[in-house]
Amino acid sequence: MLTTKTRRFAAPILAGALAATMLAACGDESAPTATSEASLPSTSDSTTSTAPSSTSGTKKSPSCAADTAAAMTPTQRAGQLLMVALDPSAGPTGLDSHISDQGLGSMLYLGGWRGQQAVTEASAHLQQVAPRVDGRRVGMLIAADQEGGEVQQLQGDGFTTIPSGVEQGKMAPAELRAAAAKWGAELQRAGVNVNLAPVADTVPAELGTGNGPIGKHQREYGTTPEAATKGSVAFSRGMLDAKVQPTVKHFPGIGRIRGNTDVAASGITDATATTKDPYLAPFAANIKAGVPIVMVGSAKYPKLDAQNQATFSTKIITDLLRQRLDFDGVVITDDVGVAAAVADVPVPDRATRFIDAGGDIVLTAQPTQVQEMVGAIVAKADKDPAFAKKVDASVVRVLTLKKDMGLLECR
Repeated sequence: MLTTKTRRFAAPILAGALAATMLAACGDESAPTATSEASLPSTSDSTTSTAPSSTSGTKKSPSCAADTAAAMTPTQRAGQLLMVALDPSAGPTGLDSHISDQGLGSMLYLGGWRGQQAVTEASAHLQQVAPRVDGRRVGMLIAADQEGGEVQQLQGDGFTTIPSGVEQGKMAPAELRAAAAKWGAELQRAGVNVNLAPVADTVPAELGTGNGPIGKHQREYGTTPEAATKGSVAFSRGMLDAKVQPTVKHFPGIGRIRGNTDVAASGITDATATTKDPYLAPFAANIKAGVPIVMVGSAKYPKLDAQNQATFSTKIITDLLRQRLDFDGVVITDDVGVAAAVADVPVPDRATRFIDAGGDIVLTAQPTQVQEMVGAIVAKADKDPAFAKKVDASVVRVLTLKKDMGLLECR
């Protein structure tokens, strides 16, 4: 397990359970009640994969986002598809060269930042040096990993000590939503506009702390999909109330594995998950609640895709998440910079394979990988028209989110 001083922790439908939790996201915040699977998006369980549409995710503001994307250089487009960690030792200017040279569009505070003032100053600087395209400012997605408990990157003056997911799960939904709104307001004041939380993974009671990435550290909201839904949706709603974009993770669920994908390449297989897995329900509920970002984990799910782990799986990202669960927002990786689960995949391929599978933002804890990843995206798009269309679709999804957040200037 990696410590918060070096980087963040790693970061899932039986008919009744899924429909019930979707109901919880759309209506009353009390415990969900069961209905039928008829409310799910209708799609077959076929293993046939379909590439994402080049207009996917552009419903709200297609013209501005698409126009801005068209005005970007290939390097700038690729740069919008990376989120890179900034350690406090690098200071506010630590990513400046990547922003100016590679058009970097997103960053993550990592390494244990202390005090709201330091974070606020860094955030202001990052927005000041954010890329400009055809005279338009394209603001930065500035992210933190503020789950609570052992996973809270921003601490000290101005930041409340957030309880663990297990403790949050004991709160009534309205109470947790109000608390999350308070925590989100603290992020807003520090210039943070994205939170890489909540965890929607369900850790079964019989596994408990034997689950390395979640259960061991009490990051889960409970031991059932209903409990995971109740807690994660309340947290997401609170963040949205504070105008901070929540990121539900780690799709399609890492609650049944034993190994931690950050530090292990073994013990990371969930041999149970299918397209009708009840552990997918919390993710579906958060999508219904309006969560704009979904993080895909790096575990393996042979019944969903026998060849590829989730990060590189078209069957999981495009077929299951985008088509079956009807998600047209931004999809981000868990860290693929130094995670052991992807160590045998060449660095350039970690970026291109994820985008090719239907993902959008590649998260790396290692800034030295930026140029290599951007170069790989540009080179593959130049040679492969089908991949270029996927890059364009991803850039438009990212820019659409930024437009909706007030980060993209439009004429």
